[in-house]
Amino acid sequence: MTHRMKINILGSGTCVPSLERHPCAALVRTADLSVLVDAGPGTMGQLMKLGVGIDEIDVVCLSHFHLDHCAEVAPFLFATKYPGFKRKRPLTLVAGPGLADWLDRLSLAFDRSIDMPEDRFSCLELSGRGETGFPGMRIAHAPMAHKPESMGYGFRDDTGFYLVYSGDTDETDSLVTLAEEADILICEAAMPDGQKVQGHLTPSLAGKMAEQAGVKQLVLTHFYPECEEVDMAAQCRQTFSGRVVAAEDLMAL
Repeated sequence: MTHRMKINILGSGTCVPSLERHPCAALVRTADLSVLVDAGPGTMGQLMKLGVGIDEIDVVCLSHFHLDHCAEVAPFLFATKYPGFKRKRPLTLVAGPGLADWLDRLSLAFDRSIDMPEDRFSCLELSGRGETGFPGMRIAHAPMAHKPESMGYGFRDDTGFYLVYSGDTDETDSLVTLAEEADILICEAAMPDGQKVQGHLTPSLAGKMAEQAGVKQLVLTHFYPECEEVDMAAQCRQTFSGRVVAAEDLMAL
């Protein structure tokens, strides 16, 4: 019997240290595939809290190369080489333009200690819009309005369930198109309404795009400390008529 994907928020915060909110990451799983979406600092520890080992991760999708989204990549690769771990399938690292160069420079910084054997590791460097097939899941991608390499991702399982993850972004039609008729959109809302910063969204802007896309459920995430002082979901409901949830670490969706 086919079941819809399992989704967990691993980190709902930012680069600002917090005991309640780890930096950005999410886990998407089907019976055949486990995908780590972003890898902010502390992501491996969050996986362990869910009982998920790093060898169970098949694909890592990075939205962009800011540290609160990718700083765990080097520790993750380094830990994967530890003899006690026995990876059964190769690991695939996925990101936007510049991935190969970024990973090469990262490896140089650590004296090549994170280099992986070719039979256990591959990189998939994306550009523009497109879709890639994996066992039990299709992963779509589209550019976001944040950094040149920024990508949002759409995950569709064999049941047809469709999850979209924005990563960091400003307003963009690209996200509306990617999120069309999504069952769940995990969307950044970094700052409250009235405190918008360039390259990021507020709850009402996230809600506006989700409404345009016909999203069923909107999960707001990537909260800076200023967000703790307001009702982010209530602000979002001014522009979005579907279900709104404010993300929390380890939340299951």
